[in-house]
Amino acid sequence: MAAISFDPRINRQMSKNSHGVIIEEIEGLIRVYKDGHIERPPIIPNVPCNVATVNDVTAKDVVIDKFTNLWARIFVSNRSGTLPLLVYFHGGGFCAGSAAWSCYHEFLANLASKASCIIVSINYRLAPENRLPAAYDDGLNAFTWVKQQALNGPPEHQWWLNRCNFSSIFLAGDSAGANIAYNVATRLVSSYNPESMTKPLCFKGIILIQPFFGGEARTMSEKNMTQPANSALTLSASDTYWWLSLPLGSNRDHPYCNPLANGASKLRDLRLPPIMVGISELDILKDRNLEFCSALTRAGKRVETVTYKGVGHAFQILHNYHLSHTRVQEMASHIRTFINQ
Repeated sequence: MAAISFDPRINRQMSKNSHGVIIEEIEGLIRVYKDGHIERPPIIPNVPCNVATVNDVTAKDVVIDKFTNLWARIFVSNRSGTLPLLVYFHGGGFCAGSAAWSCYHEFLANLASKASCIIVSINYRLAPENRLPAAYDDGLNAFTWVKQQALNGPPEHQWWLNRCNFSSIFLAGDSAGANIAYNVATRLVSSYNPESMTKPLCFKGIILIQPFFGGEARTMSEKNMTQPANSALTLSASDTYWWLSLPLGSNRDHPYCNPLANGASKLRDLRLPPIMVGISELDILKDRNLEFCSALTRAGKRVETVTYKGVGHAFQILHNYHLSHTRVQEMASHIRTFINQ
């Protein structure tokens, strides 16, 4: 896949309109006007589900909730036997991105093939129109929908249900999507009766790729990690994403952003399944991700940490580092091992 550019010059011609003052902008991705109008320039194209990327994967779109426009793109490896299922959430700072983005379509089709799994890629509501916890609500609704299909799925869903190993279900995501996967997981295990939330599914694990967390206090990598011009995440962009997505009046120590803000004591009470965390060496989130993994380990959780050398945030979808292709293959191998152990 060719590298995807975030060159803001691509979208300069889109700014001339009658909406007045721009109050927040992440160039190339989102522009928020004082009158409430929001633009998301099409820097990454949406593609239909039938765009072929690998020969041994079938992809189709399904509606989960027509009232909230919640839908998913399902990728099924054509390998024989029943397969683990990943409920996957895309990145984009809660404010951008789509399950139909070409980069996610290609990444997840390849992951379904290489890791021999089924992936249900969720298209959740975006901020600032729908601030958190809207995306978490959509994530939990999506998980509940998968459970309902397992119990009583209609004939039109048998093409993937018949291939699914319901005793091997995972929540997964990258960047903001990893944050969603983690928060949906904590909701599932914190419910009054966790088993009733998941049966007949067996919730086996969580896969967090460059999880997007933050905090008022800066980490060393946030302060000192120099980002290239085509970086997917700078510190200023991170702050803007949080400003647009957190509940109004909140700061970056809100638990949606900083799960360690109130101490790590609550982590010990969470009955979380095994967690795989993928960290990029050149990511501004590196130190925060490592701190999060250490806190989980101290709380008695089983955590597998993998660091991908020589690449930065979202390398697996943007292919903006010369080692991206190699590291994506490594990531797929790590995920395959994690979901089959």
